[in-house]
Amino acid sequence: MKIALVHEWISDIGGSEKVLRELINLFPDSNTYTLFYKKESLRLLNLDEGKVHTSFLNRIKGIHRIYRSLLPLFPTAIESLDMSGNDIIFSSSHIAAKGVIPKPYQTHICYCHTPARYLWDMSSEYLKSKGLDKGIRSVISHSLLNYLRLWDVSTSNRVDYFIANSTYTQKRIKKYYNRESEIIHPPVDTNRFYRSKKEDYFLFLSRLVPYKKADLAIRAFNSLKEKLVVAGDGPEYKRLKKIATKNIEFVGYLSDEEVARFLSEARALVYPSEEDFGITMVEALASGTPVIAFKRGGASDIIQDIRESDRPTGILFENQSEDSIRQAIRLFIESEDRFNPEVLIESSKRFSSDRFRKEIRDFLDRIL
Repeated sequence: MKIALVHEWISDIGGSEKVLRELINLFPDSNTYTLFYKKESLRLLNLDEGKVHTSFLNRIKGIHRIYRSLLPLFPTAIESLDMSGNDIIFSSSHIAAKGVIPKPYQTHICYCHTPARYLWDMSSEYLKSKGLDKGIRSVISHSLLNYLRLWDVSTSNRVDYFIANSTYTQKRIKKYYNRESEIIHPPVDTNRFYRSKKEDYFLFLSRLVPYKKADLAIRAFNSLKEKLVVAGDGPEYKRLKKIATKNIEFVGYLSDEEVARFLSEARALVYPSEEDFGITMVEALASGTPVIAFKRGGASDIIQDIRESDRPTGILFENQSEDSIRQAIRLFIESEDRFNPEVLIESSKRFSSDRFRKEIRDFLDRIL
C-alpha cells in the first residue's frame, strides 16, 4: 500500500509541520508532495529531498518571501501534482493541499487544520490588514477571494474522509464544506517541557500579529499592575510597546529552550486569541502552568475551567475584551492555590505525539 503525503508548503516549522513530521514518522516509505519547500526545513523534518515532489512554484526565486501574494496560483499549482502510483493520499491542509486531484481508485484522507480563515470568517480583517479594502483593489481582491472560496468548497468533494484537529474546526468543516469529520487532536511534544519554581509574572507567548490580540492582554494588565511578560516578535511589536505600562516586559523572540523556561516559570499563560486548536496552551499545561484563555476555539477542548471542574487546568473567559481578561485574572489570583501542577501535566498527555500516531493508525484500520 503506497501512501502519498500532501502538505501546502514546507517553509517555517509550525504546528501543521509538526503534524507532517509525525505522519512522515508513521509512514517512512511515503513520498511527500508540496507546493514549495526550504531545504533547511526538510532537514528539521528528517525528510529526504529525493522523496519530495513540488509544483512549478518551487522554481520561483524568493518564493518564501512572496508566496502570500501568489495565492491565486495555488489551485493550478496543487492540481499539477501527479498523484498516480499511490493508493492513499493523506493531505495536511488548510487551503490548498486537499485540492490535489485523486484517481478513482485512490482514497483521500484530509487532516484539516481549519478551513482558511482569510477566505471565510476573517476575510474582511485580512483585506483590511493588507490595505486591500478600498477602491479598485478591494473589487479585485473580493473577486479573487470569491473564486478561491468556490474552489475551496469544490475541492472538499475530492476528499473521502476528513479529520479535524478540534471540535471548533469540526464545526467549521461542517459549516463551510457541509462535511462530517472525526476529531484527532494534533501532536504536541510534551516531553520537552518541565516543571520548575514559579516566578512572579504572567506570560503572553505568540507572534505579535493583530488576530493574536496581544493588545487586549496588555491593556488589561495596564490597569491590573500585575507583571506581564510579552514573548514573541512581529509587525505589532513597536505599537504594542507604546501602549504598555512599566509592569509589562517585552522579551522578543525566544528559542525553544527559552520558551520551555518561560512557560515553566510563569504563574499562568494568558491566551486571548481565538485559535483552531492552540498548541501553546498544551505546552503550558505540560510545564505545570495554568492557562487563562478565550473560551471560543480550541481552548474548550484543552482547558478544564475552574468553575466547572474539580481538576481545573485554567480559566476560560467569555468575551474577547479587556474587562473579561481582567475578571479572569482576578479570579485566578483568588484561586491560584487550587491548581495542581501534576494535574496539569497529566492533562497535557492527552495530546502527546504517541497518542496522535495511535489514533491515526486506529482511524486507518477502521476505514481501509
